[in-house]
Amino acid sequence: MKNKIRWLMTAASLLLLAAEIWIGISAGGWVRNYLGDVLVVILLYTIARSILTNRISNGYALPAGILLFAFLVEFLQLWGFCDRFHITQPLLRILIGTGYSVWDLVSYAIGALPCFLTEFLLFRICRREADT
Repeated sequence: MKNKIRWLMTAASLLLLAAEIWIGISAGGWVRNYLGDVLVVILLYTIARSILTNRISNGYALPAGILLFAFLVEFLQLWGFCDRFHITQPLLRILIGTGYSVWDLVSYAIGALPCFLTEFLLFRICRREADT
């Protein structure tokens, strides 16, 4: 079962990465500003879950850690991280971000919801599999 989870999460990661690249290249408005932030949390979760299939527990530490990481990056934007460290490379500035918004925090939290739900379901499936 864990190999199936790994492959499913890897496929989801690739699909989400393609969506994020498309959003970054051609989308604008609320899709880029909010949907991209929702999806990036899910992307980070699927990447981590494709690597960490052996550590499925009901503690929800993985989605919580990813949400905290996203919040940290957003607060670094508030602090002016790129400007303070003179980061001028355009791709790094895009990845780190340069503009703080409380709505980004809301978007990250919304993105974390399906991650928490997935973690709950994976725990139940793996537990049921172990019981049989």
